[in-house]
This record gives sequence, structure tokens and C-alpha cells, in this order.
Amino acid sequence: MNAQDNSTSESKSCSSCEHGHDDTKLPRNALVIASGALLGAGMLLQWLKLGPPLLHTSCYALATLAGGLLVFPAAFKALTKARLDMNVLMTVAVTGAWLIGEGAEGAAVVFLFALSELLESWSVGRARRAIAALLKLTPQTALVRGADGVAKEMPVAAVAVGAEISVRSGSSIPLDGEVIAGDSAVNQAPITGESVPVEKKPGEPVFAGTINGEGSLTVRVTKAASDSTLARIIKLVEEAEEQKAPTQRFVDKFATIYTPAVFVVALLVALLPPLLMGGAWSEWTYRALVLLVIACPCALVIATPVSIVSGLTALARRGVLIKGGAYLEAVGKLRALAVDKTGTITQGRPQVTGVIALGDMNEEEVLRRAAAIDAHSEHPLAKAVVIAAQAKGITWVESTQYQSVTGRGATAVIDGHPHFIGNHKMAHELGSCSPEIEARLTEIENQGQSLAILGHTPHEGCEGRILGILAIGDTLRPEAANALTLLHDAGLEKVVMLSGDNQRTVNAIARQAGIDEAYGDLMPEQKIEHIRRLMAEHQYVGMIGDGVNDAPALALASVGIAMGAIGSDTAIETADMALMQDDLTRVAEAIALGRRTLRIIQFNVAFALIVKAVFLILAFTGHTSLWLAILADTGATLLVIMNALRLLGGTTQLNPSAP
Repeated sequence: MNAQDNSTSESKSCSSCEHGHDDTKLPRNALVIASGALLGAGMLLQWLKLGPPLLHTSCYALATLAGGLLVFPAAFKALTKARLDMNVLMTVAVTGAWLIGEGAEGAAVVFLFALSELLESWSVGRARRAIAALLKLTPQTALVRGADGVAKEMPVAAVAVGAEISVRSGSSIPLDGEVIAGDSAVNQAPITGESVPVEKKPGEPVFAGTINGEGSLTVRVTKAASDSTLARIIKLVEEAEEQKAPTQRFVDKFATIYTPAVFVVALLVALLPPLLMGGAWSEWTYRALVLLVIACPCALVIATPVSIVSGLTALARRGVLIKGGAYLEAVGKLRALAVDKTGTITQGRPQVTGVIALGDMNEEEVLRRAAAIDAHSEHPLAKAVVIAAQAKGITWVESTQYQSVTGRGATAVIDGHPHFIGNHKMAHELGSCSPEIEARLTEIENQGQSLAILGHTPHEGCEGRILGILAIGDTLRPEAANALTLLHDAGLEKVVMLSGDNQRTVNAIARQAGIDEAYGDLMPEQKIEHIRRLMAEHQYVGMIGDGVNDAPALALASVGIAMGAIGSDTAIETADMALMQDDLTRVAEAIALGRRTLRIIQFNVAFALIVKAVFLILAFTGHTSLWLAILADTGATLLVIMNALRLLGGTTQLNPSAP
């Protein structure tokens, strides 16, 4: 986002608040300062009785003109479009004040209004600049390695996919890519919110905007600068900020009816008492002008957008992306959550969770023989066995005469003896099971885990026997149980697991994680039925999935949440909310911050309306003045803005009950 884009964004924000100023044409700061200085000079001269009255009036007139340059053109533009906005309200009030001889109050009104808009644009700009600062994370150039191995500095936009770049220690990584040489710890906090650097070695992905540690890396570029993860994040947040939340749409509609109604009421206040009750024209005209000023819906209109932008920014800093205010409000209203199992609650890959050695075998020998057979296979369970052996530093002699047995397992010869590794059914068919082994197998299966039974195959002169049992399962994510606790603490009434895996495995995982209900053996259309049931019971329901396989359920849920969006090109595009790292605790943080955003919006709207109501009553009874009215309006607007900006602060761990 360049400077032009930034001012375009702020212009959008101002127009959404019905201010309509063009910061690129008017030196706003200078005009506001000039208006305030001239107003102060006029009041000081009048109070000290220095100079003729014409000098005082001239100061007020110039103050009105300086501040009015930020208001009057916008009012004229609104009138040409047949709109009555806040600028029109202010222009009428200031003009009326001068017509009834209250030039000082007219100057005070226009200065305070211009000042409030200046502070408001600064506040909105601050929230937007927090996102725009992401651009500064990536360097503008990259060191591209040529065919001769010499690195040449090039603009990142000119670096082609497939090029090799050098990343020095301590520097930012300029483009998304894959490490092809070197080892280093990379700080991914700017993108994912991870506080601990991630070790990177050849074959590992790296992302633009992350910071290389002490090692030096050679990276093969996998995405152009315009398509990097960081670029997609910025695009997503920009689109999100343009999308209005339900509360904001309500306030906008309210303001379009409210503003013309205020004009009608002010006109009646100015005309009816003098015509029907003989009231003084100057007194009732003044009261009508006060009513126009205090009725200005500045605080009301700004209450929602600043809160939404602040909330979206705060979550983006934590690696949680939400596609707009509507979804941020929906996250804050969630009462139930549906979760997929594989890759969401579990790590998504089978691992050896236990080894039972039988007879004179030990665990290391069981793993050695099992790996000698499974090293020939690409089956996920076989890979898990090989990885487990490698993790323990176990080496093995290559087996011979390997043969896969479909739906059962595999056989091979180790050290001249035939062996098998397979499932329960294979052990039965080979006649190697016993009541004792059956009991152990049943116990493991009841925990929802798969089995790999290693045995000596029966052959001539040998009955064969089982040497060991390997339990293999998809293990819980380390943070899963804590995340489920945090989700309930955040106010969720129910967390339900929806999985296509078998019911026994689903039940076992649900027990370990602390999930309220678990449903297995589900097809995609059956997941949709469960989402509909949950929405009928709880109205606002979130769904966490991988963004692709669970697409129908994600689309139907109030908020679709994609896990690990940093590893998926489609997740950011398909989900309403994307977690930039595989950390379920971020969902609880998002719900807590969503609820806090809702509370702040509700408080801001209520506060703005109460202030309006009080001063409208005072205006009718003649107990307030023009400058007090605008001061109250400006004060309410600033308080609303500062309250909303509190969302930008705070720690990573959010307290759901925070005010």
C-alpha cells in the first residue's frame, strides 16, 4: 500500500463517517490551527477590551473562514447530491449564529467541529497505519543468485518464481520460498504471531516479512511478490475494512433518516413558538441552532467503524485474519463451535504412540525389524513406523523378498527368517493370536488407535509367533486440551466434533480433548445436517476445518474458520476467518476479542445517544449554548474514538470478560 493508497483508504473512512473531506487538497492541520488561534485572539481581545469591536469581529470572521474551508465545501457538495449530512448541519448552525449576531459562537462551533474531525481522521488513520506497517516488513530488494553463484541485488517485483535468493543473517526474507541450503531459526511472529523462532532447513517453507536468525539461507522463490502470503494478508484486511458490520449498517441507515428529521424539528422550533406563542424570534432561532449542533451524529456514526478497524487490526497482529466487520461481530456472538478432527484437533499424521515387546524382544528390536519391512512401503502407517525408528536413532539391515498383502500388511525376510507386519486380521489368518494378545489388541483398538503387529511368519518347522505390537494413532495437538478449556471460558456453550473417521476413534479423541459431543462416519452432507441442527439450537455457530474438504459446512456456518492458512493457498480465500498458524488457542482469543468489540460498540452507541438526548432536552429548555453543544459533541466523539482504540492494545492472551 503506497501513500496514495493510504490516503484513499482514509478518504473512504471519512466518507463512511459522512465527513467528506479531501485531505489531499486542503492543509487541514494549518487551517485548524489558524482557526483556533484566530478564535483565541478574538476572545482574548474582547475579554481584555483591547481594540475596536471591528477587530474582534474580524478575528471571529477569519476563524470561521479558516475552519469553514474544511466544512463549507463539503456541505455544498452534499447539497448538490440532495444529502443532508453533518457538514450541512454545521454550516446552517454557523450561518445562523452570524445572522443573529453571535459571531464568536459561530467561530467556536466551526473550530471545534474541524478539530474533532482532525482528531477523528488521525484516530482512524492510526488504526489503518497499524496494518499498512506490514508493508515495511519486507525489503524492497532481494539478493538474487546468478548462474555463476554471484548474488545481485534486484527489486523484489522483478524476481521471478524459481529464482534463487540469498538471505543473510538478521535480515528480512523478501519473498515466499523454499529453503534449498542452510539452516537457521526464523522469527515468523510478524506473519503468524508465533513467539518462538521456527527452525528452517532445506525443504522447509519461508515467508516474506519473516526475519532470518543467525544462519544464512539460500531460498528458491515459490511466489511472486504480488502473490506472497504477506501481500494476501494486506489485501484481505483492506477488503475486510471496507465491509460494513451489521451495527454500522444500522447506524448508517439511522443517520440518513435522523439528519433530515433533525432539520425539520429545528425548523419547527425556530418557527412555531414565535408564530403560535409570541416567543422572541432571536431566542427560538438560537435554540434551533443549538439543537442542530448537538444533533450532529458524529460520535454515533464513528462509534462502529473505528471499533471494527481496531478489532480487525488487533487480531491480524496475532495471526488471526477475519474478512470484515460482519464476521467480527459474528465471532463475538458465537455460542457453539463445530470442529473437524484430522488436522484440527489432531496433528493430521499417524505416529507410533506405543511399542509392546513380547517374549525376549525389547522395544528397540521390535522397531528395528518393523522398520526393515516398512521401509519398502509408502503407506502412511508404514511411514510412521520408519519415522519412529529413525527418531530413536535405530538402524536396520534391509529386508528381502518384500511383498505387500492388500488390506492386511506385508511380509519380508529378515536375517534369513520370514517376518510379517500387519493388522489384526492378518495375525488371525496366520494363526498367531492368543487370548492374551487378543486382550491387548482390544485395549489398543478401544483407544481409537491402529495396530501394526510384528511377527515371525509360520513356516516349515516353525509355528511362528508375535514379536511385538505397535500402536499407531493420530495424536492430539499439544494445545488442543487447553484450547478447548479456553473456548468454554470464552463463553461457548458447546463444542462438537464432526469427522469422517470411525466413531470409535472419534470418541477416543473427543475424550482426550474434552469435547462435548463427537460424531464419526460422516459424509459432507451429514456434516451440514449437524451444522443446521446446531444453528437451530444456538443460532451463531462456528466451524473449523481445512478450508477445502469441509467447504460446505464452512460455508453454512455463521463463521467458517480455516486452520493453518499459512500452509494453504486456498484457505484465506475460502474461510471467513483464517488462523495463520495451527494454534487452536487463537480461536478463543478471537472470540474473546470479538465479544469485547461488541461490548465497546454497544457502549459507544448507547453513550452517544444518551449525550444527544441530554443536550437535546437542554436545547429545548434553553439551558445550553452553541459552543457548549459542539464541545459536548466533540467530547463524545473523542471519548468514543479513544474507547475503540483500546482494542489495539492488550496482551496476546485476551481476557473474555475484559471491558
